[in-house]
Amino acid sequence: MLSILVPIYNFNAFPTVQELHRQCVEQEIPFEIICQDDASKSDLNHFNEKINDLSNCSFVSLKNNISHRENRNNLAAKSKYDWLLFLDGDSVIINKNYIHHYIKQINGFDIIYGGRVHPEKCPSNNQKLRWKYGRYMEDQSAPEREKKGYSALLFNNTLIKKKCFVTVKFDTNTTKYGHDDTQLSYRLSLKLFSLKHLENPVEHGDIDTNYDYLSKTKQSLENLQQLYQTKTIDPKFVKLLSLYDFLVRTKLQYGIALFFKIFSKALEQNLKSNNPKLFFFNCFRLGYLCSISKPKSLF
Repeated sequence: MLSILVPIYNFNAFPTVQELHRQCVEQEIPFEIICQDDASKSDLNHFNEKINDLSNCSFVSLKNNISHRENRNNLAAKSKYDWLLFLDGDSVIINKNYIHHYIKQINGFDIIYGGRVHPEKCPSNNQKLRWKYGRYMEDQSAPEREKKGYSALLFNNTLIKKKCFVTVKFDTNTTKYGHDDTQLSYRLSLKLFSLKHLENPVEHGDIDTNYDYLSKTKQSLENLQQLYQTKTIDPKFVKLLSLYDFLVRTKLQYGIALFFKIFSKALEQNLKSNNPKLFFFNCFRLGYLCSISKPKSLF
């Protein structure tokens, strides 16, 4: 019935898997929980090894890094049941009836997304950028996500029929961080599979530092730029890309790129501080996206 697939990287996922195991046993359903560390070589895998002691559960640490996308594809290939639940290893199960909520909906749709939330309080000042963006920009209720359809679908905490997933899979042509979910969600939307947004969130447990998140954001925007240039995705599917497309068509991206060249250091200084502003973060994202597409002769 249910294959729970947990990609891990340098995180102790045992408490999460232990809770998932408890709930699956309680529901009396056929299940498996497959966990795979992507060659992090972390000391935390000492705890993850305990996953192998749980019934119908397995953990393995890869010798060579294969990227988050390929790790997910690899886990799906190993699965044996008709339904796949993708759940990142740094997720925290905050609902004691989490599995039950999915089981109740399992026969009505092809894809069910339960959502994700961030802690009410930021763990530290050094994590405020990622926490603020998650808390105030990404976290959405099921009715809010329902209005956006596939554009609000992320592949952490997503239940999908295996026969649907294998028609698209994650694109492994790039190994950089970011927008793998965006590309997959867009490709699924073209298949017209039925999608349900459910109020069944998990909590984001491993929040990046300001410095790390800013670095990941740059990689993510480079991936988004590549999707745009290769016409792999409709710009209207992503709000930021839709704005960028307008700027390109009106030649206004050159002015934004110039603005970014002048103010990028000041923006980064704020975003790495203890009080980053989301307005500045949005300016940074748009400016960086425009700057990496500018002609070499612009400056």
